[in-house]
Amino acid sequence: MMAAGAALALALWLLLPPVGVGGAGPPPIQDGEFTFLLPAGRKQCFYQSAPANASLETEYQVIGGAGLDVDFTLESPQGVLLVSESRKADGVHTVEPTEAGDYKLCFDNSFSTISEKLVFFELIFDSLQDDEEVEGWAEAVEPEEMLDVKMEDIKESIETMRIRLERSIQMLTLLRAFEARDRNLQEGNLERVNFWSAVNVAVLLLVAVLQVCTLKRFFQDKRPVPT
Repeated sequence: MMAAGAALALALWLLLPPVGVGGAGPPPIQDGEFTFLLPAGRKQCFYQSAPANASLETEYQVIGGAGLDVDFTLESPQGVLLVSESRKADGVHTVEPTEAGDYKLCFDNSFSTISEKLVFFELIFDSLQDDEEVEGWAEAVEPEEMLDVKMEDIKESIETMRIRLERSIQMLTLLRAFEARDRNLQEGNLERVNFWSAVNVAVLLLVAVLQVCTLKRFFQDKRPVPT
């Protein structure tokens, strides 16, 4: 119980932005990723603040545990159920535009009575307001005379590079999650193979000993009794 409470507190600390100092205004919403252990027969929820009129993308993967599946739900700040999935290994969902408030993400492992699950999920924000501010800044600093390289071309190139770098980071994160899931699966298979191999060797040795003892007793019974 204490470990689960500590994990939940750490998750909330990572996901929820810190409270701003008086007069500083709300801090910007940042992307986040988190990996946690979901016990068997338990349900765990996380709350993520989101601004209005933005884009929220959430992606999750079960990277450890028997079956590699979990139930997932996503609710809006008004309590409306946006996504509901049952016994899934992964999923990607986008909310656009978002409502201002706290979105609720829940992972449910109640259907499993024995196996705990290792779950990875990621939240990605794309604020439309930031794009408008960038466009306004570009218009303010654009010179009146024509230049060899226009500010608009530079801004477009930088924006394209930024988008590609963000997608590269997301793909690398997903590849790490896939690698962790495959590694856990292979380690589980290796443990099962080693266990049953040891059982088979033990059975073979036991059968060999029994056969030797049986043959030895058989030949002893066949010896003639000295007179």
